[in-house]
Amino acid sequence: MAAAPAPDDWRSLVKPPPKDTRFRTSDVTATKGNEFEDYYLKRELLMGIYEMGFEQPSPIQEAAIPVSLAGRDILARAKNGTGKTGAYLIPILERVDLKQTVASALVLVPTRELALQTAQVCKRLARHIDGLQVMVSTGGTSLKDDIMRFYQPVHVLVATPGRVLDMTRKNVCKLDRCSMLVMDEADKLLSPEFSHVLEQIISNFMPPDRQISLFSATFPITVKGFRDRYLRKPYEINLMDELTLQGITQYYAFVEESKKVHCLNTLFSKLQINQSIIFCNSVNRVELLARKITDLGYSCFYIHARMPQEQRNRVFHDFRSGACRNLVSSDLFTRGIDIQAVNVVINFDFPKSSETYLHRVGRSGRFGHRGLAISLITYEDRFNLYRIEQELDTEISPIPPLVDKALYCV
Repeated sequence: MAAAPAPDDWRSLVKPPPKDTRFRTSDVTATKGNEFEDYYLKRELLMGIYEMGFEQPSPIQEAAIPVSLAGRDILARAKNGTGKTGAYLIPILERVDLKQTVASALVLVPTRELALQTAQVCKRLARHIDGLQVMVSTGGTSLKDDIMRFYQPVHVLVATPGRVLDMTRKNVCKLDRCSMLVMDEADKLLSPEFSHVLEQIISNFMPPDRQISLFSATFPITVKGFRDRYLRKPYEINLMDELTLQGITQYYAFVEESKKVHCLNTLFSKLQINQSIIFCNSVNRVELLARKITDLGYSCFYIHARMPQEQRNRVFHDFRSGACRNLVSSDLFTRGIDIQAVNVVINFDFPKSSETYLHRVGRSGRFGHRGLAISLITYEDRFNLYRIEQELDTEISPIPPLVDKALYCV
């Protein structure tokens, strides 16, 4: 009978066995061969990493983790679905000060859904770190509940900018000892919608010697002004030689506007869909399309920014848990949402910008897996299709009569 592993051999109990990488793309497999142990992380954190199924650092994690552990500011560009969340959460959890009761780290994201998801990943990674407390604070939720929660210890705060500014102004959320700031989906956070809020948080409430890390797939021109003003000789990481994920096959179907629903019905009947997200350009079209899909006999949820927050939370949770196969969405759902069961994305309405297209199609093909992106193109969309192909240096091909399942079902 084999002897039980010795206490020092705990890795054999939690470290996942190597997975077959033949069907995963080089977005996540083209690493330098580093191991998480190479970063001298505490044992409790390594246990959380391995229990989440992480085997080795992805390229963005290899590039960012050691730099972040050294305390340097970071400006990082990497594709959606390649491990950016782990790239900033792992250093945070290694460096967080458990002796203080106020936040050591602040993670800012643009949407509540992304905040909930990020906090959940953080809690899972930190499950063996005794006493570490993670808090989510976003708009659209009870202010009273947040205020009460801030009277208890908080070590990592995941939040949206508006709520953080409100809480700091009320002197409830204290950031004067918050030494780490991460901005995820930084391109959205640097847009006019959020930039003035960010500047107030950083300038008025955070210590001058804080570390700032920016992570995104795309960076607008406004990042230069922010970098020059707030970052100190940032270490720049750019893993964006190509913009779209290698595992995503992109097709378009040329249809008349009146035939889009019929085309969608045909796609549903011919494709092997695990879960799909279908994007529309307006809130009204989201609800209308969801009703039509339901009338066709397919299970369908919908989500958009005008829905009550409680309803959005329920839809997001139920779709993530697999309660429904199809989700019709506005662009609310394009930022950082990581649901690996989604293998098909459909642009029912073609997006107006290459940035929106990039974030939409990145909802499939997560972390080196395969995915399919299909855009329904009308006569009016033809020039926009060509422009987005040029800007992203990618090819969107006409959809064939039969789509090879190996392209999106592996």
